[in-house]
Amino acid sequence: MDATYADLKDKTVLVTGGASGLGYAIAKAFASNRSKVVIVGRDEAKLKSAKKELGRRVHCIPFDINDLDRLPSLVNQIEMKIGSLDVLVNNAGINLKKDAFHVTNEEYQKIIQTNQTAVFALSREAAKTMDRHGSGNIIMISSMASRYGIPKVIGYTASKAAVEGMTRALAVELAPHRIRVNCIAPGFIVTDMSSKALDDDPERKRKVLARTPMGKLGEPSDIANAALFLALSQSKFVTGVVLPVDGGNSIGF
Repeated sequence: MDATYADLKDKTVLVTGGASGLGYAIAKAFASNRSKVVIVGRDEAKLKSAKKELGRRVHCIPFDINDLDRLPSLVNQIEMKIGSLDVLVNNAGINLKKDAFHVTNEEYQKIIQTNQTAVFALSREAAKTMDRHGSGNIIMISSMASRYGIPKVIGYTASKAAVEGMTRALAVELAPHRIRVNCIAPGFIVTDMSSKALDDDPERKRKVLARTPMGKLGEPSDIANAALFLALSQSKFVTGVVLPVDGGNSIGF
């Protein structure tokens, strides 16, 4: 990282889906700032590989956030073994590209469960422990899909729009408890998944770049740096914000 921030030292940070993509970049950024980082995900092998790459400040816990009844024990395990939770980054999410006509109730509900219900349930449990310790930060990860009418991603779009609404509602409710809640809305970022999607669809890639004033895709570190800012004491008067990190894509013409 270009800079280190003293007030992130020894903070306990939980990043869901932290073994790859944006979650990995976020975990790396906090670890580089000497935070104690916990990454969770369903793929134990991928988690262990990420931990090995990210270093001794990173802990990994194989866990499916859809196991809602076990979320309190996850937060308790982190608190007992690593430290009181200071920052939660709700990064984990799933998508489905399919015509709305053919999306089944089960497929739709699966996306809502992972991207919305589990995010709320984990945020609730994290907020309880943050309240006991007098402060905390919850950072949501949204998407440009919440702002555009993008075809064939109806469940993902609905779930991310809900996350942005939840950000504002929780920010108001948790502010008296000294817990800030903010959201990052990534634009088109270079990851393995996005690169494959855009490289397989040259017309879509052309359209993305044409309406991005900065004329390029973002990097995972751009999202990670935004997460650092939202966790810092320098942003102590910022809550309920949905921050686009998109090279101007959301306001491009």
